[in-house]
Amino acid sequence: MAGDDEDYVYDEASGEWRPASEVAAASAAAAQVVVRDAAGNTLADGDSVVLIKDLKVKGAGQTLKQGTVIRSIRLTDDPDEIDCKHESIKGLVLRTEFVRKR
Repeated sequence: MAGDDEDYVYDEASGEWRPASEVAAASAAAAQVVVRDAAGNTLADGDSVVLIKDLKVKGAGQTLKQGTVIRSIRLTDDPDEIDCKHESIKGLVLRTEFVRKR
């Protein structure tokens, strides 16, 4: 029995012992979260986006105007937020509902 050498892991969701490779593949597929902009386009690390409305930036006392281009975004653990860099604001996090892929 060559197939008996495989490790098994208890899957709490199903209540069954399953092969470790099968559980790892299922968790990897669940970990891939698709991040979409306001128009439904898929976003990825390094993309450029454009603001679709004026946004007041809390703590900076500044307003980012509609049409402002933000380059080199980074995706976060939250599919509704992206991490951005802007020349005058450090640590900028934008909601995906306010951006459109360029």
